[in-house]
Amino acid sequence: MLGLLCVPAHAEARDIGRDTLPAGDGWASYGAGTTGGAAADDAHVYTVTDRAGLVRALDNGSDTPKIIRIAGTVDANTDDGDHLDCADYATGGYSPKKYLAAYDPRTWGSAKPSGPQEEARKASAARQAERVVLPVGSNTTLVGLRGAVLKGASLQVRNADNVIVRNLDLRDAYDCFPVWQPNTGGLGDWKTAYDNLWLTGATHVWVDHVTASDKGHPDEAEPTYFARNYLRHDGLLDITNGSDLVTVSWSRFTGHDKAILIGNGDTVAGDRGKLRVTLHHNAFESIAQRAPRVRFGQVHLYNNRYEVTDGHRYSVGVSTESGIHAENNAFHTPGHVEAADLVKSWNGTALHQSGTLFNGYPVDLLAIHNAYNGGSERDLTADVGWTPTLHTKIDSAAVADREVARGAGAGRIP
Repeated sequence: MLGLLCVPAHAEARDIGRDTLPAGDGWASYGAGTTGGAAADDAHVYTVTDRAGLVRALDNGSDTPKIIRIAGTVDANTDDGDHLDCADYATGGYSPKKYLAAYDPRTWGSAKPSGPQEEARKASAARQAERVVLPVGSNTTLVGLRGAVLKGASLQVRNADNVIVRNLDLRDAYDCFPVWQPNTGGLGDWKTAYDNLWLTGATHVWVDHVTASDKGHPDEAEPTYFARNYLRHDGLLDITNGSDLVTVSWSRFTGHDKAILIGNGDTVAGDRGKLRVTLHHNAFESIAQRAPRVRFGQVHLYNNRYEVTDGHRYSVGVSTESGIHAENNAFHTPGHVEAADLVKSWNGTALHQSGTLFNGYPVDLLAIHNAYNGGSERDLTADVGWTPTLHTKIDSAAVADREVARGAGAGRIP
């Protein structure tokens, strides 16, 4: 069967596909823990080398215990092995030129796009979604073999439980058909559809040694239309819609605007008591914002490394009813980015922080935020209402800084 092979579980000297989340390693270890597809029988252990094989192994998001190993580079934008580009998905007379002419604010105004070109855009977007959206079901381990890359895909763990994603280079979830939203942010903006990895209604998920980026089509290389960057990518990892009990460890998020969103709306009251997430030993490199931005969730953020570059807006976003417990994180910034720029609050009021290093020097992010941003944002309090108990050894920020630089990302599982 092209692109998919059933292989015995003992095919490698060490089968990381059978690894489970260690006890006490973050929120995903709560209760029954996270084992992914470790219980899969040999008939449900696959090695895939192309999109067709990956789709068959995922089995439309079935709950059957399964281990899926990705070998080489798998491109979601393919059909029978042939690469597809945006023109291949376009239908109904859609063209970027016609779309831009139809909804130019100077003539269209501030109303939402409607009419033939918007309908054609929707139909074209649906065709791409059928190809690039890949559902991951419960009791699944998705793991990359050495050098494995999954590009152009949006992995979606939707209403599933007990999932592991490890050792994968996830890149370039590229949206061919962004929609213009005239009233977003006052000036309007382009909205895109795909995250590299999206957890929605998902529980007990472990994301480990993953590299996520826009590599191949960086948004900064895109043109400007209607005075706004023509964005092609959404989040690298979004955790929304009541997702809960998630651990993200030893991963690398790089070269992107909005990295990690936890909780997608200020009015989603059903998220209360959920969105419990641990982020530890991750590298955030050239990330403009959302590293992470949190609503409602109890988030433990420890031993992470931040390498800030030009275009930075903020790193940690404190939003509605969130409780972020940040410990021993290290930030590296250029001279024009100050410690006061690292934290931003909207409606949120709770941030516990300790052991933070800023360009090698200890700082109190809470005190700095309240001193320098109090005039424009709400003051923050250190009382987040909870204390983390599920975590690995918490190193000093200096030690973690060195370890994460060496060990985070795909291909670096010890």
